[in-house]
Amino acid sequence: MCNRLSTIGLAAALGCGLAFSGCGGGEAGGQSGQSARPGGSGGQGAGSALNMPMTVELAATSRAPLKERILVVGNLIGAATVDVAPKVSGRLEAVQVRLGDPVRKGQVIARVEDSEIREQVRQAQASYEVARATIRQREADLTLAQSNLERSRSLFARNLIARQALDDTEARQQAAVAQLDLARAQFEQSKARLDELRINLANTVIVSPVDGFVGRRNLDPGAFVSQNVPVASVVDIHLVRMVVNLVEKDLRRVNAGMPAEVGVDAFPGELFNGQVARLAPVLDPATRTAQMEIEVINRDFRLKPGMYARVQITVDHREKALVVPRNAIVDVEGRRGVFLAADSRARFRPVETGLQEAELVEVVAGLSDGEQVITTGAAGLKDGDRIVLAGRPPAAPPAQGGAAGRPQGAGAAAAPAARQAQAR
Repeated sequence: MCNRLSTIGLAAALGCGLAFSGCGGGEAGGQSGQSARPGGSGGQGAGSALNMPMTVELAATSRAPLKERILVVGNLIGAATVDVAPKVSGRLEAVQVRLGDPVRKGQVIARVEDSEIREQVRQAQASYEVARATIRQREADLTLAQSNLERSRSLFARNLIARQALDDTEARQQAAVAQLDLARAQFEQSKARLDELRINLANTVIVSPVDGFVGRRNLDPGAFVSQNVPVASVVDIHLVRMVVNLVEKDLRRVNAGMPAEVGVDAFPGELFNGQVARLAPVLDPATRTAQMEIEVINRDFRLKPGMYARVQITVDHREKALVVPRNAIVDVEGRRGVFLAADSRARFRPVETGLQEAELVEVVAGLSDGEQVITTGAAGLKDGDRIVLAGRPPAAPPAQGGAAGRPQGAGAAAAPAARQAQAR
């Protein structure tokens, strides 16, 4: 019991001694800390934490061919899409095409029942023949009346017949002329009616008006059709088109005849050659855009109407442009430029840019060949920021020490002594 009390007393005395020495050292340390704060090790440590160098990558300016393109998107449509409808009403007798079948211009697609029209054609043909026979009869009557008139005139000139007889003969001759004119008119009427019925008979055969493919089949045999009911739809895809809206700022840079590259999701990585076919001469006042039509020759029919397409139009080209990576170009306080590395710090330099691609930007002024510019990390820099190149270790921070470290050392040395006293 006495040993335990003596041990506790010894530990307490040792703790008080350490506390007294710590308090005295604290005053001295406080005075030295106040004198060393402007340039002491504690201030340097805080500044280093706030000014950590940024890791960046560099790239050299180079010469490369550069193209500036305008990207537009839209849906492909065929060169022509035609709904094929009959010109006469009736019941479908046959439909001779199916969905997707290739058809030629004039090829039979369907037929409408024509028995009634054929009967009407036969009746009109008979009327036509009657009218033609009537003309021959009226011509013969006129010839006879003309002969009688000449004979009567001869007899009247010799005073062998009366004036009344001559007048009667002239009247019969004029009546024969009128009958002939009437017969000819009836003949033309019969002929027109016959031609009309023959056209109606021909219209019972429904043909394709264009070359293409059957895009849709609407009716089957037995359905009743009229002039407003399409039987099928034929689409011409030897050439596909895309109509898109071009914004006002790009309108002056695009002209008819410019080449265009068309890409679709169905054939990733493949481009189809086309051209700008037409440009609208007016803009939509609501959207400030003008319609543009792009055409692509579809020789193997791989492109289909309705496909979503992306079109790139080259509006300018440079063979040997001075270029930098796109991520090297930054905007600082309204100025466009790049950052260069100098003495482990980033230095901003204004530049003038020209053509732009997805990965490269042309530098017109402000840089020369071979200069190193900061690429990765440039967007987060300010002029004068510390930098370190990727793959290189940063500079070692200044060593920390001084008065602030000494009390910690004393406290660290006192802790084992206290533990030894408690163990006793």
